[in-house]
Amino acid sequence: MSAEPPFEQFNVRGRSRPGWLWGEPTPRESFWLGLILAVLALLPVFVAQYPQMVDYPAHLARYHVMLNRDSNAFLQAYYGFQWRWSGNLGADLLIIPLAQLMSLEAAGKMIVYVTVLLNGLGVLAVEWSLRRRIGIGGLFGLLFVWSPAMLLGFLNFGLSLAAALFAFALWVRLDGRKWRAPLFMPIGLVVWLCHVSGWGTLGVMVFGYEWHKDKSWRAFVAPWPLMLPFAALIGLSIAGEKSGGELYSYGKVVGTYKWAIWRQAMRDTWRWLDYGTLIGIGVVLVGSLGLRRLDGRLAWAAIAMLALSLVLPRHIIGGDYVDARMIYTGLMVGCLALSWRAPRLVLLLAAALFLGRLGLTTHTWYTESQRTERLLAMIDPLPQGVKIASLVETEIGVWPINPQEHIAGYAVVRKDALVNMHFALPLIHMLTINEGGKYFRDPYHRLLWKKGRKTDMTTYAPARYVDWFWYVGQHELDALPRKAEVTLRTDEALLARMPPPRPERGLAKPPGDS
Repeated sequence: MSAEPPFEQFNVRGRSRPGWLWGEPTPRESFWLGLILAVLALLPVFVAQYPQMVDYPAHLARYHVMLNRDSNAFLQAYYGFQWRWSGNLGADLLIIPLAQLMSLEAAGKMIVYVTVLLNGLGVLAVEWSLRRRIGIGGLFGLLFVWSPAMLLGFLNFGLSLAAALFAFALWVRLDGRKWRAPLFMPIGLVVWLCHVSGWGTLGVMVFGYEWHKDKSWRAFVAPWPLMLPFAALIGLSIAGEKSGGELYSYGKVVGTYKWAIWRQAMRDTWRWLDYGTLIGIGVVLVGSLGLRRLDGRLAWAAIAMLALSLVLPRHIIGGDYVDARMIYTGLMVGCLALSWRAPRLVLLLAAALFLGRLGLTTHTWYTESQRTERLLAMIDPLPQGVKIASLVETEIGVWPINPQEHIAGYAVVRKDALVNMHFALPLIHMLTINEGGKYFRDPYHRLLWKKGRKTDMTTYAPARYVDWFWYVGQHELDALPRKAEVTLRTDEALLARMPPPRPERGLAKPPGDS
């Protein structure tokens, strides 16, 4: 693996082919192309009133409880909240000053803007720091700004990954400076504080960079300035044991799961476009590796990340999709390792691929945001402090991610409501639930729908503790919760009044959930 392969002009019958498209772009041209694409990546957020990220409403609900619980009787009755320093606080900290300047929903959307933009600029910063130009690697790397991690709403991870990219670019710029190590002690802590997975990414990138220069034990100890958070990780492991939860889990069928997340590494809107893009990038990366046309300063890190994705579990200390995040990041870093100089035509084709995929994402966000607005209109007339049991259909086998799964989080923000879709593992998450028990946590609000599977909600547990049952889905349920009285029904959802809560009895989970 080389650091900077020479540019080879395309030839036709042994002679150099003239023309602007076949010439090498200047650094200025490639810089502006990359910058324009990084800014255009904001289009989905710009056109959607409601960010269409799966976990986003649940995060927004947590922010509302965090910021307003002390002065709100409903929130005090329904929820507990205890600040806990951990490697998962990026957006939770950023929302505090932003919410002082604007509404909570506007502040949440601003964080989405910032996360998307910083990831795009972080990709460009890495390539520019290594090569002083933006090439095919940077443009392919931009494809992973809208990775499944972003669409799922992993905001803390997104902020951490952006911070890791900028930090690595700084590590490269400060190569040889004696004061780089002490400077990176607080930098590593900040990256970890945003999210532990971004911190791990930074450590692997630093290792790969140093291993390329010196394949000895020194490369293994080079990331030592980033090691301050290890003490906190030990504390989190102890908390995980006390909570009675699993410190790590690979899932039920490891091979099937690993194959599934690899196939979904570029999951967005159109299955075969996503497959084709993933296969195409894979071919380019493998071919470049075989031809020794990858920049070893990043290639070693990419190889390490993709190998780790096969070894790491799905869950670690309450965090989900740990291995999947490593796939998305490993592919992004692998693309950044593509250092061969491409003519303008190739760069324009890469830009066209980015813009085509971005257009589909933008259209999806626009249409799904309109759907979110229609669904929220159903609960607008409900009183403050209402208790809602939500059930959201996610059809098995449908490729696009369902962004409405946590839509009930908006009821917390707007109605100070008790809802049943929170991330609230005791001693792991800062938010806790005072009513309803464990069935008011994620994923007990999710209905995995499959043709032929019965959807009898007669004994649906959360409905026993609430005033209203809110079903979001396009397939009719076989049976509603006992004594539910439908007051509003549309093609997309229904709202039903529930009788006064009854004492706890036999509890049932949604079909398909484990």
